[in-house]
Amino acid sequence: MPLRVLIVPDKFKGTLTAQQAVGAIAEGWMNARPQDDIEAVPMSDGGDGFGEVMAQLMEAEERTLTTVDAAHRPREAKWWYNPAITTAIIESAQIVGLALLPQGRYHPFELDTFGLGAMIRAAWEAGATQVIIGVGGSATNDGGFGMARGIGWNFLEANEMPIEKWVKLDKLARWESPILPQINHIVAVDVNNPLLGSNGCSRIYGPQKGLRTEQAPLAESFLRPLAEMAQREFQVDIANEPGAGAAGGLGFGLRTFLGARIESGFELFAQAANLEYRIEQADLVITAEGGIDRQTMMGKGTGRIAETCRRLNKRCIGLAGMVEGQLIMGHQKGLFHSIAGITPTLTHPADAKARPDFWLTRLANKVATELREP
Repeated sequence: MPLRVLIVPDKFKGTLTAQQAVGAIAEGWMNARPQDDIEAVPMSDGGDGFGEVMAQLMEAEERTLTTVDAAHRPREAKWWYNPAITTAIIESAQIVGLALLPQGRYHPFELDTFGLGAMIRAAWEAGATQVIIGVGGSATNDGGFGMARGIGWNFLEANEMPIEKWVKLDKLARWESPILPQINHIVAVDVNNPLLGSNGCSRIYGPQKGLRTEQAPLAESFLRPLAEMAQREFQVDIANEPGAGAAGGLGFGLRTFLGARIESGFELFAQAANLEYRIEQADLVITAEGGIDRQTMMGKGTGRIAETCRRLNKRCIGLAGMVEGQLIMGHQKGLFHSIAGITPTLTHPADAKARPDFWLTRLANKVATELREP
């Protein structure tokens, strides 16, 4: 019996973009079930790939800008703009992404978000009245300090000497604000962490960027003066707002220095994609990501897809490069109709990473072949 199948995968981090995952899943599925009606929508919750996904949904044209990456190396980065609705889309991973840097060469103390400021200014100059910024996948931990300098903020010591590196912020005495345009800035985040503390950006995400565990208190000592000055200036504890710790505190920086509004990247995607309507029209939903694990239900896009499907009483299949063992039997607390992983079922991890599109196509084909009618 033909089915209406909605394919909504996220990226397979480090191996496949969401667009590539869509192609592999659709190919494998159609080879097994050519009678089905396929609709494919690549997904992003604010990290790598956010720009292209949102640009496709919002009919924004691609542009490029020469700026600098997190290590201040020249970088030609993409951004997107729809002049009809004067909306710009920026993916910070295009400028200060961890994936852009040689592994292990730079320490977070050497990196900042300065290059992002140039892209935000480019959006202003193009005539944007709304700028949507996806902040996931960053290499930085500077609290948005570099970005703020890039749009004209000045940070000064007590002797009026300028502070040009975030590791000198423990000497912060005051700041000077530029005249900012009256523009709506929206920050798309994929986590809800605060800036500081046991769940803050330095302690939770710093290690994956090269920050040693014992260095977290030092990193926080540089960021705390920003948090304290922001609270005095605006009478709001911005550092403790959900999402302030996203992207090494870039959520805090954009909120503080641009007056941006922090929102769920998944919710922004879902709204642009009219996702709930698409799910309502489908008989079966397939979502996917590199790994399905306990964190899948902590705000990650695949988990949110599964939650929506359960609420709308739709079958949802989760595909992944790797699935945490006990979840295969438990189907992640009953949210998924079924879960299938490339490893260890089809091949070993090294081969899966070497040929991800091949194996994802094979996995989708296997699941489609074995599918039972409800």
